[in-house]
Amino acid sequence: MLLITLFLLLFQTQTQPDLGKTLPPPGIKISEADRTELTKDVAAFDTEIKAARKQLQGQPVYLDLFPDVLIYHKAVDWALKYDEFYDPREVKAARELLKQGRARLQQIVSKNPTYLEQTGLVVRGYQSKIDGSVQPYGLVVPASYTPKTLSRYRLDVWLHGRGDKLTELSFIDQRSRQPGEFTPQDAFVLHPYGRYCNAFKFAGETDVFEALEHCKKHYRIDDKRLVVRGFSMGGAGCWHLAVHHPDKWCAAAPGAGFVETPEYTGAKLADVPPWEQKLWHLYNATDYAENLKQLPTIAYSGENDKQKQAADVMAREMKKFGMTLRHVIGPKMGHAYHPEAKREIESKLSDISSLNPKHTVSDKLNFTTWTTRYNRHHVLTLRGMDEHWKQARIRLHKQSWLMPKSGTLYVVETDNVSAFSIEEFQQLYWTNSANEIKRGVTIDRSEELPLPQVQTDQSLIAHFRKEKGKWKLVDTLVDGTLRKKPGLQGPIDDAFMDSFLIVKPSSTSPHAKVNEWVDAEMNRAIDQWRKQFRGIPRVKFDKDVTEADINNHHLVLWGSPESNSVMKKIAEKLPVQWKGEKLTAHQKSYDASSTVPILIYPNPLNTSNYIVLNSGHTFREESNRSNARQTPKLPDWAIIDITTPPNSYHPGKIVDAGFFGEQWEWK
Repeated sequence: MLLITLFLLLFQTQTQPDLGKTLPPPGIKISEADRTELTKDVAAFDTEIKAARKQLQGQPVYLDLFPDVLIYHKAVDWALKYDEFYDPREVKAARELLKQGRARLQQIVSKNPTYLEQTGLVVRGYQSKIDGSVQPYGLVVPASYTPKTLSRYRLDVWLHGRGDKLTELSFIDQRSRQPGEFTPQDAFVLHPYGRYCNAFKFAGETDVFEALEHCKKHYRIDDKRLVVRGFSMGGAGCWHLAVHHPDKWCAAAPGAGFVETPEYTGAKLADVPPWEQKLWHLYNATDYAENLKQLPTIAYSGENDKQKQAADVMAREMKKFGMTLRHVIGPKMGHAYHPEAKREIESKLSDISSLNPKHTVSDKLNFTTWTTRYNRHHVLTLRGMDEHWKQARIRLHKQSWLMPKSGTLYVVETDNVSAFSIEEFQQLYWTNSANEIKRGVTIDRSEELPLPQVQTDQSLIAHFRKEKGKWKLVDTLVDGTLRKKPGLQGPIDDAFMDSFLIVKPSSTSPHAKVNEWVDAEMNRAIDQWRKQFRGIPRVKFDKDVTEADINNHHLVLWGSPESNSVMKKIAEKLPVQWKGEKLTAHQKSYDASSTVPILIYPNPLNTSNYIVLNSGHTFREESNRSNARQTPKLPDWAIIDITTPPNSYHPGKIVDAGFFGEQWEWK
């Protein structure tokens, strides 16, 4: 504790230049005539959309298609409203997008949405659970596809490179005209927007899976033949999604994208707070390299590309686990694909995807993670850890036999794991009157534990918890105890990967400086969410929060118990006490007129969801210089001295910060 305190004093007293980068950057001026014309047309389109909604009221099959129209309205409306034109040609593109949006709307109103049967380049949209915003994605639909086909198709997720000016307008325009780097025969290609420019992390990660689920709802996609690919920033996203979700894909093909933060950015560890270094383990693909043992992976780099460093680093980490990375290198190439390399990669991916390897899983599984946010690998689901942000591992060896008695024995070894599940589906067991089926598991060389019977749907589900150092088979892992668990483990940024509601104070704090800071930081969080993650957050005053809100959203509470009635309602059940002139946190007292707590914690009104106090996402403008810098900057809690003005690094002077324990206790 003394070491951390000394570090904080040193870190906070250093003079830090304000090196923030504005994203998106300022746009260009378009002519007043063009602005007037487009503004008038967008308003008219909005009126037409509202009239169509009213006309189709009570017909959800058609109302559910409206995001396919709203993405066009949003693209042009936001470009006008927020001055996000970056090329004179985008004025023409805006007119074309409004034309395309109207054509879609007419098809829906006529109850004949033929665009659902269109092949080639198709742009679709969905409504995100995170903030209710509409988000676009692009598709390349193979010419062989028809809605009546019984065949299911391979799908490649292609993650785009960095584009500081890649607004919805430019993205939809590109996806309407350009098929992209790869278009495999008889395969869909899904181009997620990724909520702009975050390397498909945070809400950008959620976007990939929401877009994928929306696509699977409308097209016959083979869930066993999903390939994840990308280049540059998209290559970084590919590495991330491959190692953190290894059971989602049958293959991964990352190209020229960073894989970790400290080496890639040349970070000086003495200048980085200890909690931030711990949080690098959230997204460092190197820390999850072991998870690629069951996922065929083909990396690409240009011979002369400095980003070849990423694949070299991953090869180094994979070698530690007995793996050799297949690394295709484009001779004499910089940051681009070599034609021969493209053919080699495509041939190999075609072979892999035709084998449906996703569900041909080895009887030996190795899984590693540093957080229950990323917790699944085929039949294994990690449910709890002894300590977050230290490496956890599960190794499973499945031994099966038929004679003389049918049976299966799971041999499991764990490290830093407190709870997990084995979930096998579509199991096949043969038996007769002379045989009986035996199923058991040994965990960390314990005595053999029995497993539940296979259910009528031919599935087997077993839950295990470690209690006082001894593993037990339990009926459920939900026992009413407050624990860190998947989707409820922090850090602060975790709340913004799912549905959240910003709760504004309807009153004021007795401290003017607190009111001023809260108002400025709350408005900044709303504005930055729009800029960085391309949505308008849900916002309500505290007095308007309903039971449905508490059940359906993480609540982001701004203010103090004196100013925010929801915060006041739960104040006694929070780990911080904030009354009058005194703020108490972690057995320390602070002046409530000049300090503010930031934290994430299970909502006492509904412990399935979070509450967040006084924070939006925690990376700020300084991180915009490189996607590798866009990592969480605050842990589970922090105390902020608001007499120091916020800057592009921090919301104020960080007096203290840290993580809660596995029972959400101070540690």
